[in-house]
Amino acid sequence: MEQIQMVDLRGQYARIKSEVDAGIREVIDSAAFVKGGKVAEFQHELEQYLGVKHVIPVGNGTDALQIALMALGLKSGDEVIVPTFTFVAAAEVAALLGLVPVLVDVDVRTFNVSVEAVKRAITPRTKAIVPVHLFGQNADMEALLSLAAEHGLRVVEDACQSIGAWYTFSDGRRVRSGCMGDVGCTSFFPSKNLGCYGDGGAIFTNDDSLAAAMRAIANHGMTVRYHHDRVGVNSRLDSIQAAVLQVKLRHLDEYGAARKQAAAWYDRAFADVDKLVVPVRVPQSEHVYHQYTLQLNGIDREALRAYLAERGIPTMIYYPVPLHLQQAYRDARYQPGDFPVAERLCQCVLSLPMHTELSEEQLEYITRSVLEYI
Repeated sequence: MEQIQMVDLRGQYARIKSEVDAGIREVIDSAAFVKGGKVAEFQHELEQYLGVKHVIPVGNGTDALQIALMALGLKSGDEVIVPTFTFVAAAEVAALLGLVPVLVDVDVRTFNVSVEAVKRAITPRTKAIVPVHLFGQNADMEALLSLAAEHGLRVVEDACQSIGAWYTFSDGRRVRSGCMGDVGCTSFFPSKNLGCYGDGGAIFTNDDSLAAAMRAIANHGMTVRYHHDRVGVNSRLDSIQAAVLQVKLRHLDEYGAARKQAAAWYDRAFADVDKLVVPVRVPQSEHVYHQYTLQLNGIDREALRAYLAERGIPTMIYYPVPLHLQQAYRDARYQPGDFPVAERLCQCVLSLPMHTELSEEQLEYITRSVLEYI
């Protein structure tokens, strides 16, 4: 059996090597390393895949979130609602822009932001909600969009872990993750479901004026060369990364199917184990399994991790500390115990290997090892 990886990028590359190498060679031969043809080709193909009017490729997922918030014209002191159980990026960019990240608890079943918690957090200063589609499943977007419309709020989706996932509204409409709010953002970090071989990201929108603003912001605030109409940043996807992403986008649904098969294997193995809670699927959202995250009940997490590590099985904890207890985001508004769901999850979640190259032999070994420990 091959060594088990948390994410097997080497194995994935081996299967698409000829396509990737040809795309990279094309970029090198053209010498168009920045804003080259491959970036435009990838942008167009991603727009078609997502069914969205505008894709703006940028340097990384954090830049995507920052540029999106900058384009909304928010002012210092405006409040942006962010889940406390997530990666730091959304709160980070809000703080950097002089906005106030307002942290809220999450749903214990889905790990995604709690609609009721968002509702309670809205004040006259609230201007935007940033739902994070955690681990590959969309947040309750129909309810969140309704709430946003009621209060005149903007919605910026963090789809860095959920690209490609469908969401079905009650009227039957199906929309891809990141394409439901005012703006959607994604990361192309190598370990993502659609990842490049360096850094990269993109912004999605159906709003023409927002698209124009975000393109300008990402390019030093320029719409006409050397004429700066607004304060901007320098954030762009390079052509080599675009070439890699163009190839991998064409395999994205295939990759999603492989992840779902691995998740189904885990589900079957752990279905009747009281000490393990498998990821919940909600009927309105497809789950694309950026992570397969268990909740442990009455199990010593560190002892289990050590046992699995001894057997060559890597694991990860996403996330060990909620944002309201992180040193950088300590605030008199928040105290330990304020967000009990997030705090409990940080103590009990454990993510198992999840990627496109997991074999049945590896999956059987992983699940058997977990069950033997229990």
